[in-house]
Amino acid sequence: MFLHGTSKINNHGHLEIGGCDTTQLIQQFGSPLYVMDEANIRKQMRRLKHACEQSSVPFRVAYASKAFNTVAMCRIVEEEGFLLDVVSGGELYTAMKADFPADRVYFHGNNKSIDELNEAISHGVCYIVVDNFIELTMLEDIAKQRGKIVPILFRITPGVEAHTHNFVQTGQEDSKFGFDLSSGQADQAVQYVLGSSHLVLKGFHSHIGSQIFDANAFAVAINRLVELIGRCHVNFGFFPTVLNIGGGFGIRYTSKDTPQPIETIVKGISEIIEKSFPDQCPEIWLEPGRWIIGESGTTLYTIGTMKEIPNIRKYIAVDGGLADNPRTALYDAKYEALLANRANEEAGELVSIAGKCCESGDMLIWDVHLPPVKSGDLLAVSCTGAYNYSMASNYNRLPRPAVVLVNEGEADVIVERETYQDITKKDKVPSRLLKQCANHI
Repeated sequence: MFLHGTSKINNHGHLEIGGCDTTQLIQQFGSPLYVMDEANIRKQMRRLKHACEQSSVPFRVAYASKAFNTVAMCRIVEEEGFLLDVVSGGELYTAMKADFPADRVYFHGNNKSIDELNEAISHGVCYIVVDNFIELTMLEDIAKQRGKIVPILFRITPGVEAHTHNFVQTGQEDSKFGFDLSSGQADQAVQYVLGSSHLVLKGFHSHIGSQIFDANAFAVAINRLVELIGRCHVNFGFFPTVLNIGGGFGIRYTSKDTPQPIETIVKGISEIIEKSFPDQCPEIWLEPGRWIIGESGTTLYTIGTMKEIPNIRKYIAVDGGLADNPRTALYDAKYEALLANRANEEAGELVSIAGKCCESGDMLIWDVHLPPVKSGDLLAVSCTGAYNYSMASNYNRLPRPAVVLVNEGEADVIVERETYQDITKKDKVPSRLLKQCANHI
């Protein structure tokens, strides 16, 4: 397993993250366990910010909080001076609970409810990213009723198919997201909102997908947005204040992944923007999530049972799986792993890591080399910082793991482990069933 961030093998042959021995973390906080490397989170954020500062283009950077959103994470984002991208009332509530400045929050999503729009307006977010005509008219009505003038961005579908998994492509023409370019929807929306007395268009938003390695996809998307801006300037006299070109920058999950350095990506984007806007340039926003948090997360599991099918496969079962990491099942995601308590031993046995959910598809890693495994060993799966905790569920009524933030030898719980009581506390039993139970006693 490639060691990311502050991860290293200590003198005891144990995996160490943020100065904390992972075997001790399991003893203290239980298993499974999400471990987040604070130093590496901040390092990634500062690296991206520095890359942007080297450019003559006016950049601002946001964190796409859907990748991993907790109150503690919002505090880190605020301290590092980033904007915050939220896509639901729950993510907005989390940001407000963290005292994140509302004027550095923007809200997008393809089906915002009336309540969510009202919450966003009440808190005073900097922009609402409008996704479709229904939302546009709905937001206009809300703003009119409340006597507010609401600044907005339009999400644009540029018609770019990034080379990534179909389920995480978002910029292609056939997408549930955004105003389409080829049909003229985007132009119509601009013309409409410029006549509104309660909505103020500030710019455009585009996001073409996730885990993207091909920088050419960004170039094509930007060029199409530039064409839109040119038309709007000529036809409507409108020039954007903000051009948000999204995120989606890929990270290294396995040795087969070859992401470009973020410095190279930012430089390439800068060159396109400089050529496209020689005289007047909008503020360019980036909004990575996975790139900031993905490599900073490691999930620790305890190994339980094993099953070997001669000449076919050896299954190693852990005490988590689909419920805490659905990405393998959803996206055929690939991961690397090692034995956290025996990290120096030669990894000579090819095995497959199965979860404990009652699903044949509950597999975390299909093929990985490990030392001969014993029940009770600890398995560390790397690069689980993005879309693992945030997509976790209680499938099979499994409690979600705790999340600990490690830094310079200190480990702090930032999300408590769920209990069985947490899982059942919202359950209700109709009175007629209670009567039936009484009759049987």
